[in-house]
Amino acid sequence: MAPTTILWRRLDRPGHETARVERDGERWILAGAAVFLHEGRPCRLDYRVVCDAGWRTVGGRVTGWIGPAPVDVAVEVAPGGRWTLNGRECPAVAGCVDLDLHFSPSTNLLPVRRLGLGVGQAAPVRAAWLRFPGFTLEPLEQVYRRLGDTLYRYESGGGAFAAELTVDGAGMVTRYPGFAEVEPA
Repeated sequence: MAPTTILWRRLDRPGHETARVERDGERWILAGAAVFLHEGRPCRLDYRVVCDAGWRTVGGRVTGWIGPAPVDVAVEVAPGGRWTLNGRECPAVAGCVDLDLHFSPSTNLLPVRRLGLGVGQAAPVRAAWLRFPGFTLEPLEQVYRRLGDTLYRYESGGGAFAAELTVDGAGMVTRYPGFAEVEPA
């Protein structure tokens, strides 16, 4: 598969984000950069999420800044599903499969690709949610239901949050209502 790239416009605040997904041997690499305002302060967050051949997260990194404060966060997943954040074990997310970046629509790609749902099928996902702006890891129960060729219903928090996500042929979100959409050409 050739690398896939995308450019989003934020809908919830001023900002943009770009991402690229590509195969690197037996692994998948999702890399991007988000530039936006948070509480009146400029932010730049560069990220890289590494997945195995089956789209299971093996690690990730977020670097950049929120206003004057630097950000440097490293996430690792050890065999057996043990997660660490900057070298500290995070037992609350043990056994999670996906890293979900709170500030980005990009990581919805991971379960979309991994699950390979047919139209009408649904599956639960337990993700390790990297919260923004605190950069803590928390478990997040999610459900993905494929409604059409390019449409998914995403739910989290036991249905407390729901959105219909439009994706492209590679599985990248092109429209996430209220959050981000592909920048028109």
